[in-house]
Amino acid sequence: MSSLKIPNKDARRLWLASHGLRQAPTGKSDALGTIEALGFVQLDTIQVIARAHHHILWSRDQTYREPVLNKLLSKDRAVFEHFTHDASVLPMAYLPMWQRQFRRMKEKVERSSWFGNALPRIDLDAILRRITDEGPLSTKDFETKPTGKRDMWERPSHKVGLDYLWYSGQLATCHRDGFIKYYDLAERVFPDQFRAQTMADKDQIDWLCDAALLRLGFGTLGEIRKFWDATAVAEVSDWARRRADGLVPVKIEDATGNWTPAYACAEIETRLAQVGSPSSRLRILNPFDPAIRDRLRLKRLFGFEYTVEMFVPEAKRKWGYYIYPLLDADRFVGRLEAKAMREKDVLNVTRIWWEPGVQVTENRLKRLKAEVQRLARLAGVSRVNWMAG
Repeated sequence: MSSLKIPNKDARRLWLASHGLRQAPTGKSDALGTIEALGFVQLDTIQVIARAHHHILWSRDQTYREPVLNKLLSKDRAVFEHFTHDASVLPMAYLPMWQRQFRRMKEKVERSSWFGNALPRIDLDAILRRITDEGPLSTKDFETKPTGKRDMWERPSHKVGLDYLWYSGQLATCHRDGFIKYYDLAERVFPDQFRAQTMADKDQIDWLCDAALLRLGFGTLGEIRKFWDATAVAEVSDWARRRADGLVPVKIEDATGNWTPAYACAEIETRLAQVGSPSSRLRILNPFDPAIRDRLRLKRLFGFEYTVEMFVPEAKRKWGYYIYPLLDADRFVGRLEAKAMREKDVLNVTRIWWEPGVQVTENRLKRLKAEVQRLARLAGVSRVNWMAG
């Protein structure tokens, strides 16, 4: 069977459409629908303008505001928190397909030196008893302190214990106060209708791979596996063999004109025919946005080289601590540095870098400034201070 060739322009547009970035982020607010369409949304503690999870949801729906996600988590029980490639929020309806991931993460942390060295010294039953008797607790409700240097396995024992019980699915995030996580027994958080459903491991693997490809549109087996990071290489290879009749072999043209073999979902031709042109809205994306999560794929598809430098020593950074990519239609045109100063009710725009060959027209600057003003409203500030030249 010959491979369907997808030119770079079509691949970029399909990629953005698959990640909810083709249409303008307007219309009826539906945060849960956005999370379901994306599969999950990564959580992150860093708050320069807005935390990553809020920014990601806002990029698809600019009526979104921060309290919405905690309501979905704590009141509606419509989402739950667990670990994909990182800490993430997922639709509660996916819980039956996530049971093996609880087991995988339990086994993974038990094998790690970080947890494995500490767990034998921790009274996990005592932690569970306290939460059983007292209700939801945060790390601040415990008093143990590290006794050695601040390595992972020498963190407070209760923190290691809470993390282990959360990874293994015995505890669940009940709610958050700001970004402080409160833990409760999983059976008191996860609705019975989802906890009661059981699926064989093979069926969970099939669902995870099918759902990943559906959301990606196209991808290599490695990219399909990395989507949830909840399956092994051999499991994805076995899925591909069993799904051979339903997978469409494709070749994706990259930004340099080279072609990469991949797989696409069965309805790929229909999706390509319907994708259309992207919105003219200039967007300021979060560094952890799922559309740009894989930096190698980002460079391959869009010719845009981007690195998260918040964990790079300051002297070695090329751009800065927290830099926002700028997406204009189906092209990454630059990057921006900005920070919200809530105590002063202002968002400071400190630097802008335009990509080589990008024309900095009056129209493009106007659209960028309009988007910054909208982003300031998400951050809860009313003024923008343009410090960049």
